[in-house]
Amino acid sequence: MMAPRGSLHAFTRRPPGAIASIMSDPVIRPARPDDAAALAVLGRQTFIDTFVTGFGIPYPVADLTAFLDASFNAEATAAKLAESGAAWWVAERDGDLLAFANAGPNTLPHPDGRASHAELRRLYVGKQAQGLGLGTQLLKISLDWMEAHTDGPLWIGVWSGNHKAQKLYAAYGFEKAGEYQYPVGAWMDDEFILRRG
Repeated sequence: MMAPRGSLHAFTRRPPGAIASIMSDPVIRPARPDDAAALAVLGRQTFIDTFVTGFGIPYPVADLTAFLDASFNAEATAAKLAESGAAWWVAERDGDLLAFANAGPNTLPHPDGRASHAELRRLYVGKQAQGLGLGTQLLKISLDWMEAHTDGPLWIGVWSGNHKAQKLYAAYGFEKAGEYQYPVGAWMDDEFILRRG
């Protein structure tokens, strides 16, 4: 059966006024100082999407607001980007940041931990970029950097209820080495300390 005359034309022609939308593949690159504001926005929204909306942690509003305002503002992020001995990477597509990772000297409260060891501090993938493999790519880049910048084991702190992240880290050789509490305002999240090496 033949298609009606003109039907092929109807499928290949854009309607008047329509703009072609072509998205490029995400690019992972080192973060720059001018990324600070966008990183703060992405970090804040990803924290809310993951821990408040996703996991339903009932943070008191005042605690959550204080934490978000202190942790995810352009000035604080710019200072973290400039930290000596730390590294940041972003996944970007068409000028929009989709995900980021940050590694640096260990800060986790473990008796075997030293500042000369490396810690993965944050690995955030925005809601719109979930499922693109960016988290795994950023993790691999971070781990390579961490291995080159440590004189001991690698460390990660992860929320005790984030089983998906724990499973991913276990696949890369991390094991639970301890627990601690992470402050979100006055609220204390129960966290696991993971170690490799």
